[in-house]
Amino acid sequence: MINNRSLLIVGGLAAVAWLASNSLYVIDETERAVKLRFGEVVEENIQPGLHFKIPITQTIRKFDTRVLTLDTDASRYLTLEQKAVIVDSYVKWQVVNPTRYYEATAGDELQAVRLIQPRVDESLRNEFGRLNLSQIISEQRDELMTGPTEELNDLMRDELGVAILDIRVKRIDLPEDVSSAVYDRMRSEREREAREWRAQGQEESERIRANADRRRQVLLAQANERSETLRGEGDAEAAAIYSEAYGKDEEFFSFWRSLDAYRSSFEGDGNMLVLDPSSDFFQYLKSPNAQAGE
Repeated sequence: MINNRSLLIVGGLAAVAWLASNSLYVIDETERAVKLRFGEVVEENIQPGLHFKIPITQTIRKFDTRVLTLDTDASRYLTLEQKAVIVDSYVKWQVVNPTRYYEATAGDELQAVRLIQPRVDESLRNEFGRLNLSQIISEQRDELMTGPTEELNDLMRDELGVAILDIRVKRIDLPEDVSSAVYDRMRSEREREAREWRAQGQEESERIRANADRRRQVLLAQANERSETLRGEGDAEAAAIYSEAYGKDEEFFSFWRSLDAYRSSFEGDGNMLVLDPSSDFFQYLKSPNAQAGE
């Protein structure tokens, strides 16, 4: 009796343990879950915590709701002018609707990737196809991917129950033939810009030089005018001084002018001057003033 009772207790405890292990389950903070009954969803988006289910008839499917990364292969796209570019990108995505995600992928992450990747490829192909090469090169990559990210996010939420958080372009390369053509065109544009800047600089330098020459001529004219004015004023003042001095002794200054004329006449060698003894010069020498040494 005792052995049978012990066996019943052990069996009862084992049944309770089995029932508890198959009835209770825990959803982690990084997970969401759906409850299934014979494969049909009976409870959606189960939140983190301890939960109960009916053993055997009900099963739980858990999904990782952390942000996941899909690193796509480099793909070749055509631009608006039919130029090829090679784009290397990756996608950040996250499960936001567990029920829709389960119905679309059966909870298989690889299946989700296989469904997301062609959608991303199509979206990028459309985006690059509406832009020309210069726009792709000049625009910021984050701004370039804003439109495809928003469009694909709305689509994937409806189709797969996942959010497309971001599409990032790691690198944009050009095929070798396109790179050479782009390089040649860019070099031609830079040379043209250089010629334009050089012409503008030369034109500006000529304008500055012309202004400087005009200013110089104005300054010289003003200086000459000022110098002539000062010279005239000086000559007038000198004439006034000479006139005043001449008025004090007219006979002496008349003699001085005669001497100055003689000096100018005898500047060369071998010059000779013949004077009449009755001339003013000899008359002055005979005058009392000359004899007195005045």
